[in-house]
Amino acid sequence: MASSISDWSPGWTTDAPRPGDWILAISGSDILKPEQGWLLAANDARLGDRANAAVSVGVLDDVPVYVTELDCTDGAGLEPVALRDALLMMEQAPAELLSTGFQVWQWWRDHRYCGRCGLETGFHPRERAKWCEPCGIPWYPRLAPCVIVVIRRDDRLLLAKNARARHHYYSLIAGFVEPGESLEGAVAREVKEETGLDVANVRYQSSQPWPFPHQLMVGFFADYDGGELILQEDELAHADWFLPGDTPPVPPQTTIAGRLIRAMESEISRGGIAL
Repeated sequence: MASSISDWSPGWTTDAPRPGDWILAISGSDILKPEQGWLLAANDARLGDRANAAVSVGVLDDVPVYVTELDCTDGAGLEPVALRDALLMMEQAPAELLSTGFQVWQWWRDHRYCGRCGLETGFHPRERAKWCEPCGIPWYPRLAPCVIVVIRRDDRLLLAKNARARHHYYSLIAGFVEPGESLEGAVAREVKEETGLDVANVRYQSSQPWPFPHQLMVGFFADYDGGELILQEDELAHADWFLPGDTPPVPPQTTIAGRLIRAMESEISRGGIAL
């Protein structure tokens, strides 16, 4: 298939793939990428019997798309591409399709058996869910809400380098939402824990699914409201305030972090004032 992903939408069917359908082949945390594009035809010989185990993820140009796992040693001519590298470093990668495929496959693999009684699960008849008949429990794909925030202080924004990151990007403060916590409360807590700073005027900007392994990143702007930088060293290696256009390397616009940073830079450069 061509490398362009023009009309993708997530979806679900219990129908088995047909020869003309598309299949995303993965191996562990890698995409097995064919010579052209990102998907294999369902009748591609390299899939073997794994096409029969494929799970529905959506529709591309009115053609059903599925995902399955394939041993990388069986995929002659398929290039292993790490999912994180595809999303962070390959601007032409179909981020939403790849993200959905990985999350659906992990859900499918993790819920082969009921978490309550241990019996094998089957299809839910109407929804994207695994179904335990004896317990009457649907097991839906899990989502873990996370907040990510760009903090403004006058004409500067806060950027931080993660202590465990493999890439050399400076990014934003982020973290998981805890039980009983609002999104805005999670922003204030994560910022305080990781940087020692207080924030105010927390306002929603945008969101992005992030398949590591099943996060929903919810992005915010916030204003500095006091405190000095005291870094949580097991989380952050360095952090500082930067002027727009004079920042260290930041994530690409395929990520919510990259888009939030550029949006805040644009707001500051226009002379925008926080509401």
